[in-house]
Amino acid sequence: MANLYKVCIVGSGNWGSAIARIVGSTVTKFDKFDNSVNMYVYEEMVDGRKLSEIINTEHENVKYLPGRKLPENIVAVPDIKEAVRNSNLLIFVVPHQFVDGICNQIKGSLRSDACGISLIKGFDCRGRGIELISSAISRLLNIEMSVLMGANIAMEVADESFCEATIGCKDRKIGTVWKELFTASYFRTSIVLDPQTVELCGALKNIIAVASGFVMGLCHSDNTRAAMIRLGLIEMIRFITEFYGEARLETYFESCGIADLITTCSMGRNQRVAEAFVSSGKTLAELEKEMLKGQYLQGPLTAMEANKFLQEKNLEKDFPIFTAVYEICYHNRPVKTIIDAMREASTHAKL
Repeated sequence: MANLYKVCIVGSGNWGSAIARIVGSTVTKFDKFDNSVNMYVYEEMVDGRKLSEIINTEHENVKYLPGRKLPENIVAVPDIKEAVRNSNLLIFVVPHQFVDGICNQIKGSLRSDACGISLIKGFDCRGRGIELISSAISRLLNIEMSVLMGANIAMEVADESFCEATIGCKDRKIGTVWKELFTASYFRTSIVLDPQTVELCGALKNIIAVASGFVMGLCHSDNTRAAMIRLGLIEMIRFITEFYGEARLETYFESCGIADLITTCSMGRNQRVAEAFVSSGKTLAELEKEMLKGQYLQGPLTAMEANKFLQEKNLEKDFPIFTAVYEICYHNRPVKTIIDAMREASTHAKL
């Protein structure tokens, strides 16, 4: 038992539950993994019953992944300290605004050989410049962190539609362990020794997804949306280069890069809510509550965090799409000005 990898999934939304379907299956295929997988569940009442109780008896997350069964070796645990106890492979998949609180709760409760992987798309700008979520977790818990990002709509992954994901890590040896844990016949992973770029792509593409939603809500053509995706990718690459140095060009052609950007701009939650925002007359917060059933938007928050850094460097004008998304979401800038931002971005669209 002591020599086995023990897995804990920290989070149980639709993405966490979709990943649980994969991980619950793969741990039974390798002798190196403990077959029981804990999944931390934020306790909620659903039709008068505790969500954790429903998951453990009916093997289904009826709130966040209805109609898709979870493997019976997935054990829902509502106490975060109990969930991570004895685990040394931690999969973090919670909204990024909750990372600090969760990490502070589990400090001192981890095995000495624990390491983690973040599936969280966002970053933090509170007083430390831009800090990646994986870096924040590593700092708070003193563990080695990897990341997994890709073109992965949770419900499609749960329905076992073929897709890919990118594992970003510094050490190929632990990357191979994560690859074994996450790879299924319908979910293929690749290892990239460029974790910083992998993670930043996963965060920044949500800003462009919001912009794409605005374009769709304004009833512009597919040509315009395609231009948004291209111009948005250029701003993403320039942002990563500006603040983190040269990345590996090939990383942008992995699932974490252009594939994730296209998918999120076409059908992700940020795109859908932003599109509804244009015509509904409702606020983003109202639409988030109404449309996402307890899930959270990451695009507007990421735009705000990125803008803080752009302001500090006096670079807002150099990132017109990022800046427009932030100002539309937080400062009542007219949505139609997203097209003006695209024109400005197109004028200076050089890497």
